[in-house]
Amino acid sequence: MLYEKQGSPVEILLVEDNPGDVRLTIEGLKEGKVRNTLSVVEDGVEALAFLRKEGKYVDAVRPDLILLDLNLSKKDGREVLTEIKSDENLRNIPVVVLTTSKAEQDILKAYSLHANCYITKPVDLDQFISVVESIEDFWFSIVKLPRDIKE
Repeated sequence: MLYEKQGSPVEILLVEDNPGDVRLTIEGLKEGKVRNTLSVVEDGVEALAFLRKEGKYVDAVRPDLILLDLNLSKKDGREVLTEIKSDENLRNIPVVVLTTSKAEQDILKAYSLHANCYITKPVDLDQFISVVESIEDFWFSIVKLPRDIKE
């Protein structure tokens, strides 16, 4: 059974500053089995504004899943993750760290900040798309996600 909120598409927020990785993520999600709506922001400041519905994001839809790069401008992914997981209104949104870093300290830090998952981006195009499809399969076909009852 696929995860859909009362027939609505699954809402995904991609926090990614690399246009090539954004394109690959879009491609991977197109191949998936779950209807989704992808919102993209390019840096950590925008990500938090989107999540808090501030400024130009006042009408933003609460995401069901966040795909978060660690190496972002203005506010890096570690800071964004810290703020998400310490915010009572946001902490239940699953955050998948999707980054190029294979550094053990980054992996440990992400999990200590309560990331729900840590995935290293493959450099190969087909593998990258496969990883995105796997994320979608796991998070929306296997895992039971909380529904936001405030909205």
